[in-house]
Amino acid sequence: MTIEEKQDKSLMAQRFRGFLPVVVDVETGGFNADTDALLEIAMVTLKMDDEGYLHPDETMSANIHPFDGANLEQEALDFTGIDPFDPERDAEFEIDALTPMFQTVRREIKHYGCNRAVLVGHNAHFDHGFLRAAIDRNDIKRDPFHPFSSFDTASIAAIALGQTVLAKSCKTAGIDFDNSEAHSAAYDTYKTAELFCYIVNRYKDLGGWPLAEED
Repeated sequence: MTIEEKQDKSLMAQRFRGFLPVVVDVETGGFNADTDALLEIAMVTLKMDDEGYLHPDETMSANIHPFDGANLEQEALDFTGIDPFDPERDAEFEIDALTPMFQTVRREIKHYGCNRAVLVGHNAHFDHGFLRAAIDRNDIKRDPFHPFSSFDTASIAAIALGQTVLAKSCKTAGIDFDNSEAHSAAYDTYKTAELFCYIVNRYKDLGGWPLAEED
C-alpha cells in the first residue's frame, strides 16, 4: 500500500469518526416503508483526496421489482413517472440489487479503514427507512450501514445554504440541476453526493476542518 493510500484511509476515517459516508436515494410506490414498494435505489460512494477534500466516486443503481404484496400508490407513481411493470425497466429483485451494492460498500469501508458506513440522504430518514425495510424483508445479515445514524443533507443544507429542497440547495451551491432528470434515484443520488461534498469541502475551506489540536 502506498503512502498516499494510507493517508487517504487515515483522513477519511478521522474526518467522520470512523464512519464512511455513502449517499443513498430511493424511489418508491408510497411513503410507508413497511407496506409500499421500493422501485429504484442508487448509491454513490465517496473518495477523499490527499488534501482532505471529498468527491463523488462510484455510482450504483438498480430498478427494483415490487416485492410480493407491495402497495403501490397511484399518486406516488404519477409523481415519479415510474411504471413498475414496464419490461424495459430491466428490474431486479431487491436481494439481487442490494447484494453487490453492499459488497462494494464493505470494500470501501475496508479500504478507508472505517468501521461502518453511514447513510447520506436528502431527507435521509425516508431513504434509510426503505433501505432498512428491504434489508429486513430479505433477511440480509451483513448490513454495512449504521442501523440508525445518518447524515441528512436537507438539514445540513438548511444550515450551510439556507435551503432545504435538493434542487434549490444545488443551485445555491452552484451545482447544475436539471429538473427534468429529477426523481430518478441515480440522478438524485449523484446530485446529493455533489451537494454533500460541496458543503463538507466548503466547511474545510472556511477553516472548520481540521479542528485545532489540543495542547
